[in-house]
Amino acid sequence: MLNLERLRTLDALARHGSVSGAAEGLHVTTSAVSQQMAKLEREVGQPLLSKNGRGVRLTDAGRLLADHAARIISQVELAQADVEAQRGCAVGELRIGAFPTAMRGLLPAALTALRAGHPELRARVREMEPAESMAAVVRGDLDLALAIDWHNKRMPVPAELVRAHLLDDAADVAVPAGHPMAGRTEVSLADFAEEDWVSWNEGQFCHEWLVFTLRGTGVEPRIAHIAEEHHTQLAFVEAGLGVCVTPRLGRGPVPPGVRLLPVCDTVRRHVYVVWRADADRRPSIRAAVDALRTVAAEVEGRS
Repeated sequence: MLNLERLRTLDALARHGSVSGAAEGLHVTTSAVSQQMAKLEREVGQPLLSKNGRGVRLTDAGRLLADHAARIISQVELAQADVEAQRGCAVGELRIGAFPTAMRGLLPAALTALRAGHPELRARVREMEPAESMAAVVRGDLDLALAIDWHNKRMPVPAELVRAHLLDDAADVAVPAGHPMAGRTEVSLADFAEEDWVSWNEGQFCHEWLVFTLRGTGVEPRIAHIAEEHHTQLAFVEAGLGVCVTPRLGRGPVPPGVRLLPVCDTVRRHVYVVWRADADRRPSIRAAVDALRTVAAEVEGRS
């Protein structure tokens, strides 16, 4: 009889490609992963892993069993979703990944409402970039992911996922208080062709969007500084070191030496939540999505 948890370990190894990656995805130690694989090899009576330099790789038998494990785990998740739906209660654990401004601007209120309405449901949250969190939902490491794309640059959503729109989040340009355009009631991104920009980390979707959008207005952006957090970007702006785009969701207090200027062509992000299609019937998923939609409507109404 094959043990389901050991099959989950094998599946994680196949998806992550390493013992350390599997351990991180399963929230266990690398020793626990190695022990589970040793027991699984004894169960099947042949090696499933072989050494590959400092790491490991799946043997032919390991790859064969990993393919079966992925299908078995998917069927188990469907069964769990059906049982939970039959019971009609949002219970158990719900694993959520969210980008930073959603962590601040949406999740605290949504999780408070979720806990009040469904006290047997335990939510666990991780701050992650959208592409990373969506991939984790596809793998089964997360149940829900909050993600974004921009009005002029969409992020592809894997076919295995269901997507629900939450809100449109407008963004402004932040400039130093003494900037020549600080008194304007409206600006265009093209107005800042000669400015230094403070941007997100290279490789992040928002950084790619900024470069793509500025080039679309005929501006070759001068990215002078890179900062992951919005409040750090605003500190650089206040110091006169550049300008930045700052979304309104989860923005928090703005430094006194910064002025926020609305953009005439309405720069905005689309905020949405995704989950696996085979988990669509789970009451915990539906309860969380409903809570997020309620909070998002309130946030959008205030902006």
